Amino acid sequence: MKNKVLRNAQWATLKKEKNKIKKEAQMQRKKEAEALGDKAPPKQVPRTIDSMREHDITTVDADDEEVQFDISHDEYESYFSKIYEPKILITSADNPHTKTIHLIRELTKIFPKSEALWRQRTSVKKMIIGAKERGYTDVVVINEDRRTPNGMLISHLPDGPTAYFKISNVKLTKQMKHKNIIKEFTYHRPEVILNNFQTRLGQATSRMLASLFHYDPQFKGRRAVTFHNQRDYIFFRHHRYEFKSEKKAALRELGPRFTLRLQWMQKGTFDTIEGEYEWIIAGKRHEMETSRQSLA
Repeated sequence: MKNKVLRNAQWATLKKEKNKIKKEAQMQRKKEAEALGDKAPPKQVPRTIDSMREHDITTVDADDEEVQFDISHDEYESYFSKIYEPKILITSADNPHTKTIHLIRELTKIFPKSEALWRQRTSVKKMIIGAKERGYTDVVVINEDRRTPNGMLISHLPDGPTAYFKISNVKLTKQMKHKNIIKEFTYHRPEVILNNFQTRLGQATSRMLASLFHYDPQFKGRRAVTFHNQRDYIFFRHHRYEFKSEKKAALRELGPRFTLRLQWMQKGTFDTIEGEYEWIIAGKRHEMETSRQSLA
């Protein structure tokens, strides 16, 4: 059918009929289940990427003594000893554009004791050496493409590890729905929520992200930072909560928001030539959907 208006109208009619048939089938199954009672057949489970995914043998058992020993003696041992205080250097590629600059400024408000410095045509290796001498605990580099942030490099000092994440769906604070959110920013240390990091790789990633914040949050500020892993995409959200009553609480998103996807992780500090990679993403997307080492 060449006429676009008639074609769209016919497609809408067909779609409406399909939805009607689907709803009638659901109602019929519901009536049959009520009539059969305990003998009713089990509910149909939809086929999704998560339901079709094979069990990952690296999934962490929280009660496993070996797992607990490995976790408690990794590179972030000092962070979880309550003595650790992060000091983060945040920078970008040379000549960053406006959106990248605003994102870096907002990250300095989110990460406690963080400082933004210009790259000034210095290599990442030289920056890491200088950061070690000046007592920084982490170096964060924001990369960009076509005037949009598209990557985040995190190198934990002094001995690593280093990870590179792809950034997408960046939304700055001024683009949030509510107005005057910037005024609600406080410098209290936020609570950190890490959700659905269940494998060895997920544990390593979550501990790296957690070490960017102070171990002891300041609850007076009512700020919460969330890293939620879903199908190996890490969704970052920044909220401020308030108590409406004894049983109800409300969340107000402060921003920024973005999505991370781990591309590779290597031992030690940044070295793409001779560095030893612990994990690197597969080359083809369709080979990774149901069978791969994941974060959850």
